Amino acid sequence: MAAGGGRPRSPPGGLLGTVAVVVTGLGALAGVRAVPKEEQHSIDLIERNYIYGDTNQEVSVYVKVFTNSPFLVCMDVARSQEDLIDPKYLWIGPDGKNLEGRMYANLTEAGKLMVMGFKESMSGAYTCTLSHKIIETTTQEEREMFEAYKFMVYAYREADHAYRVFVRFTTKACELAANGLFFEELKKILNNIVSDLTCHVVESSYKCHSVKTPKQGLLHELFVSFQVNPFAPGWEEVCHQVPYDCEDVTNTRVREARDRIGEFFNKQTYALKHEFQTVPTIHYVDNSFSVTHVDSCRPGFGKNNRTHKTCASCCVVCDPGTYSPNNEMTCQICTRPRVKEYGARSC
Repeated sequence: MAAGGGRPRSPPGGLLGTVAVVVTGLGALAGVRAVPKEEQHSIDLIERNYIYGDTNQEVSVYVKVFTNSPFLVCMDVARSQEDLIDPKYLWIGPDGKNLEGRMYANLTEAGKLMVMGFKESMSGAYTCTLSHKIIETTTQEEREMFEAYKFMVYAYREADHAYRVFVRFTTKACELAANGLFFEELKKILNNIVSDLTCHVVESSYKCHSVKTPKQGLLHELFVSFQVNPFAPGWEEVCHQVPYDCEDVTNTRVREARDRIGEFFNKQTYALKHEFQTVPTIHYVDNSFSVTHVDSCRPGFGKNNRTHKTCASCCVVCDPGTYSPNNEMTCQICTRPRVKEYGARSC
């Protein structure tokens, strides 16, 4: 992601000055790589939180919700290094109206635009027309030149993380009544371990299978699976406190929950070897703990590595004509496209 400093005007109403952005298009170089000397200037400008336009193609910009966009510059890098006579800038927003005077639009005299407190409804095409004069040296004849620049600006959120856990326990028999009781008790223990993180265990299940092993012959094992989820009751309070970092906080908490649960099962191995003289009827199978990472997007957002290649890991706002009603990973196409806004949750 490209993000930078700059000196934006203080946003009204206490809106955040944080910038989170991904850019694509000419003049939007991402990643670490060796670059020719002539490209270095462009990279330096991007790092200063300026995103330049391109007359040959639209420039896509991805802005994290509730943060400020970078400065969108109404010219390309080459034009920015030239003297301009009587430059004028006209910025038009996604609604087709002039952005001059809008509370959320920080417009500078040099033709730069910052969209403040970015929301999914602000997504869309931001176009700027640059006009300037060319004066013939010999005749002093004046000609007015016009150039148009288009930026497609999309709101995005970080994906919500959860973890699918798989673990096995040896039991005396598959028909044992204690198996179900053990499973319910295990869920209570795991929930207690992570409850202070506003995480919980969901989508839990178990099956008993007969397993033939080379050394121990036929064994009966409980194959347990569950998901560690960061949305236990009370999690919304986190987003009320820090809405711009909501996913960052919940993702940090669920990683901590995953680690705690992993440590719990590691301790089972130690306890079996050092604390029990008689092995319990149902006990943990050493090294059977495994974890799979699961992503999801908030309603109105989805992932699309074709349309949004440079932000493939992001949950990007659903385009007009698509929607996402739940925490699925992709935006669905409306069968009868009536939705004209970004971020729809229903058709």
